[in-house]
Amino acid sequence: MRRKLVIVGAGMASGRMLERLFKVQPDAYDVTLFGAEPRGNYNRIMLSPVLAGEATFDETVIHDAPWYAAHGVVCRFGETITKIDRTAKTVHSRNGKTPYDRLVIATGSAPFVIPVAGKELQGVLSFRDFDDVNAMLAVAARPGMKVVVLGGGLLGLEAAAGLQARGMSVAVLHLMGHLMERQLDPAAGRLLQRALEARGIDVHCNAQTTAILGHKRAEAVLLDDGTIYPADLVVMATGIRPETRIATDAGLDVERGIVVDDRMRTSDPNIYAVGECVEHAGICYGLVEPIYDMAAVVARTLAGDKAAFRPAQFATNLKVTGVNVFSAGDFLGAADTEQLVLSDPGLGTYKKLVIKGGRLVGAVLFGDSADGLWYLDLIRSGVSIEAFRQDLVFGRAFVSAAA
Repeated sequence: MRRKLVIVGAGMASGRMLERLFKVQPDAYDVTLFGAEPRGNYNRIMLSPVLAGEATFDETVIHDAPWYAAHGVVCRFGETITKIDRTAKTVHSRNGKTPYDRLVIATGSAPFVIPVAGKELQGVLSFRDFDDVNAMLAVAARPGMKVVVLGGGLLGLEAAAGLQARGMSVAVLHLMGHLMERQLDPAAGRLLQRALEARGIDVHCNAQTTAILGHKRAEAVLLDDGTIYPADLVVMATGIRPETRIATDAGLDVERGIVVDDRMRTSDPNIYAVGECVEHAGICYGLVEPIYDMAAVVARTLAGDKAAFRPAQFATNLKVTGVNVFSAGDFLGAADTEQLVLSDPGLGTYKKLVIKGGRLVGAVLFGDSADGLWYLDLIRSGVSIEAFRQDLVFGRAFVSAAA
């Protein structure tokens, strides 16, 4: 008899888990998939090209209706789970109760909205889903519109670039001293700022937002130094938080995220969690690679195999507003490390390698990231780089030629 598998959250993490589960045990479960959005699994990373007009939403879809039907998945999209009854092993929604033998929570993350006056005004949006993109495009369709993006991380910069491509006048306000501080060191962050400003995007770092001004609709953003940025649209891109409310209400162990063990099992042995909502060994992950690794572990565990999530060194390898950036490991460089730096501001390229004990432990690349995955392999393997240390900063081809 097939067991009942209920999944809360129809995003990329649960989608990858289902793909893996159907490969190893396609007939083990009757699957019911709940999603708060009125649509199935799509690639959120592709929302930026959709915003910029470089892709359509259909191109972002990972699993369409025929895929779900072919695998017998009962889809309950646009239906939010309001309660988990662990004793009765049911989940509750507006349409009643749904029983489960195994439950997977894949609720992802929620945008962090900074607590400033005016955050509730019309025209203040986050950038997390397709509905947000549509709301932005409705404003961008009117000529001469001004947008202020709060947050100079990856999402904020992609929103800024996409809206500028639509003809809007864009300003990015970032609280920290340089852009993308979680992925780039200060030197690379300054180069990125120069590249954005060369495109006509205004960038203000060390910007402390005091209030969003306006009557009913957003009209401007006020900084603590008195600077005012006019705004027809304000995009909040100030970070994300694991979406854990349903797990907290159910009495599961929750810290920053839903606490899981190596098998992605929560404090309830019948309930698993995967994706951005998860905390494993004190860490919450927001990159696709570790989340897909988690998904594979859940799938194998549900299939009865032995599997364990073992976090590796993960890298950020991206194209931000047309500029290639890469970072991995300790790219800032702790006090006991050495740094090799190669910089050409004229070409807009920058490379910093961090070495400790004769091994590569971190890297940040800007402008030319072709050797990024090679550096990542060196970081992950922990092999000695002493034999080619003097050539390392010039890249893989140079090292190979000199060998």
